[in-house]
Amino acid sequence: MSQFDYIKDIARFGLENDQERLLLVLNELIEHSKKNRKINFALQLQSILKENVRTHKTSTLSKIGSDNHFSKLDEREINDLILEKVTSDYSFENLVLDNSVAEDLKLFIKEHRAIEILRKFDLPIANKILLHGPSGCGKTLASYVIAGELNKMMNVVNLGAIVSSKLGETSKNLAKIFRKAAAEDCIIFIDEFDSLGKVRDYSQDHGEMKRVVNTILQLFDYLPQTTIVIAATNQKEMLDTALLRRFDLNVKFELPNESQILNLIELTLKNGVFKFSNNTSIKTVAKSAKGLSYYSIKKTLISAIKRSLFDSIDNKSIVPTNIDIKLWKEFIENEKKALL
Repeated sequence: MSQFDYIKDIARFGLENDQERLLLVLNELIEHSKKNRKINFALQLQSILKENVRTHKTSTLSKIGSDNHFSKLDEREINDLILEKVTSDYSFENLVLDNSVAEDLKLFIKEHRAIEILRKFDLPIANKILLHGPSGCGKTLASYVIAGELNKMMNVVNLGAIVSSKLGETSKNLAKIFRKAAAEDCIIFIDEFDSLGKVRDYSQDHGEMKRVVNTILQLFDYLPQTTIVIAATNQKEMLDTALLRRFDLNVKFELPNESQILNLIELTLKNGVFKFSNNTSIKTVAKSAKGLSYYSIKKTLISAIKRSLFDSIDNKSIVPTNIDIKLWKEFIENEKKALL
């Protein structure tokens, strides 16, 4: 079946209110998408499906003014504060990291897999992790890897909805998210954390930032140990020192070195469909890519792959397609110029 056939079945079974067959075809579409390397689409469908199953029991109509009615209104408000609910299939195989960073993250995951052992000896469990470093160096992907390795739902916080101009509203929004995460035993991911956790002596915030930071400190202190907070920032120096001390793990991400660039190339080309005709030239181009982030390097490589593919189609070549290394080098130089 093609993706269009699945979509037609989903529409038909949805309109017929055939829940059983609808769920069956949705699961089939998820597997079909994974096989066709549409991983992000598959993950989003999985997340929607899991959330539907989770909330199905409370999805009946409720009388306006009843406790159930107000509970649903509150649930709607909280959902507006969450950008995305994610279940991840990512693992360490999808990530290129410095060895020390990989070890830190693996130890963090090991703790959560061994919670019962740690509890037996009355030992605390690390559950607050700060990822910091330049943009595009794997902080967000690392959060997906943690979620995937621990098989936990991850709530990606919608900063635009959380931060409010109303006095005290930002703190209330944060409290709602933390309560929901504690109830669901999931991961909270807050990107651009510096916009919430700034140092408390910023005069222009008129005391509101102090209240927000104090709220986060309290929420951290009372967070259940099985609930995880992952915060990411490009500007660690902007964070309040008391807040920094609350994190159990402080992980610095760096721009890739030459060896890591070569690992990224290998990971990007692992399916074997695309390849370089001259492996000697790869090292030369990898050296020229130093100073760029993982994201920028992968972006330029994929752009070169696309252009090489289109050229091969125009020339009626047969895949696997050779990547034009001169073209890739040109994209790298253009990316460097754009970032200056």
